Amino acid sequence: MTTLDARYEPAPTVPDRPTDHPTGHPNSHPAEQAGLLAAELAASRRRELAGFLRNRRERIAPEQVGLPAGGRRRTPGLRREEVALLSGLGITWYTWLEQGRDIRVSPQVLEAVSRTLQLDRHERAHLFTLADLPLGIDPTECYAVSPAVRALLDKLDPFPACVLNARYDVLAHNRGYTATSGDLDSVPVAERNGLWLAFASPGRRALVVDWDEAVRRMVGLFRSAMADHVGEPAWKHLVQRLQEVSPDFRELWNRHDVEGPENLTKRLLHPQAGLLTFTYSSLWLTPNLGVRLVVYIPGDAHTIETMSRIEDLVPPPI
Repeated sequence: MTTLDARYEPAPTVPDRPTDHPTGHPNSHPAEQAGLLAAELAASRRRELAGFLRNRRERIAPEQVGLPAGGRRRTPGLRREEVALLSGLGITWYTWLEQGRDIRVSPQVLEAVSRTLQLDRHERAHLFTLADLPLGIDPTECYAVSPAVRALLDKLDPFPACVLNARYDVLAHNRGYTATSGDLDSVPVAERNGLWLAFASPGRRALVVDWDEAVRRMVGLFRSAMADHVGEPAWKHLVQRLQEVSPDFRELWNRHDVEGPENLTKRLLHPQAGLLTFTYSSLWLTPNLGVRLVVYIPGDAHTIETMSRIEDLVPPPI
């Protein structure tokens, strides 16, 4: 096994224990008092980090990370050496980290531990904060939409268009999309997800004419994409939320069907404009088919006429 010392960090050093009186002697120099106070605050942060790591380690069952479930364990969850092994770290190093020792850790170390403990994005951010490190960018959580792509979205009006990632998060959209599919700006960010809206929003279900076929394909595409993201907390969390909120999703998910991308027809029953028919095409913005620009082209005369006056359309409810 490659230890942490060889893989991530120089050998750790542990400084002398700070004084038991962080504020020092009442007559000590102000700079000395400030230094002692800072040391005590850092020690408190390390203790909080140690407690957080222990708590999350104890929440992970061995079988969740592919380890045998049998055997007697003195404590619930994973052992420290198992976390170290799964994270590619030295056992001594991880033990010191969980003991709140004053050692320096890199973002790579925290990323490895975060993956092993299956932290979600909020827990991951908390871990980095406690370690007093700038939060690293997680490409699986955030895809930046460039100014050029945003300008393209605006130029595509009145054709509805949006930018989606592989998890169906709606990263950006234009005025035409709002007029035909609803005002996403009124929806919490965590719910701006095509799958979530399809299964949890009564308004979206009433809007999509061929809902059964549409969600069947969406779930199949999502499952296919998830093969590259197995074990990632954000993906697992979305599946869990969908299973809790929708029996229809549970049924489709349990089929294990997969789908590939196609350019097809989408029909919307707009409460104001009536039946709108579009053909949609996808422009892939990343090489691994993760992020795509989806453009909806009007497919009949009524839809063309309707989209020519989108300023008069009231967005359907979500």
